Amino acid sequence: MQLNIKDISGVFMLLVFLVLVRLFEEKLFYDPLLDFFRKEGKSLPEYSSIRLFLGLAFRYGMNMLFSLGIIWIAFKDRSILKLTAGLYLVFFVIFVAVLFTALNAEEPNLLMIFYVRRFLIQPLLLILFLPAFYYQKRVNEKPDAGESTGFKNDS
Repeated sequence: MQLNIKDISGVFMLLVFLVLVRLFEEKLFYDPLLDFFRKEGKSLPEYSSIRLFLGLAFRYGMNMLFSLGIIWIAFKDRSILKLTAGLYLVFFVIFVAVLFTALNAEEPNLLMIFYVRRFLIQPLLLILFLPAFYYQKRVNEKPDAGESTGFKNDS
């Protein structure tokens, strides 16, 4: 995994975009739960389910695209990119289903709503996928014939 200055600049730019999504979250996305969790409210605010879903989907999609860009720059491997995109979509369906089930429960579990929503609005999957794919790539690399593996008995 060799990164040149162009790759590093690209990753930096995509990280800036991820930060901008966070900085402008109140202007870009409908999410009445932002203030609710900042103020540590006791009961859920009124919200439009469709608008909340669309806001979460839009934000998740932006985070996903920027994260996929970072993963592409880091690995330049279509199979990793396809797997990551598929995982992002599967996790989105699971997280949204869990979130809206929890929101519509008779007694909503605020802690669960907080953490599931966190996975939808923050690029946490990127933080999990990058080291996992890096580790997998390193494990699958086999030393060339004659190349030292780093163990004492290599001769």
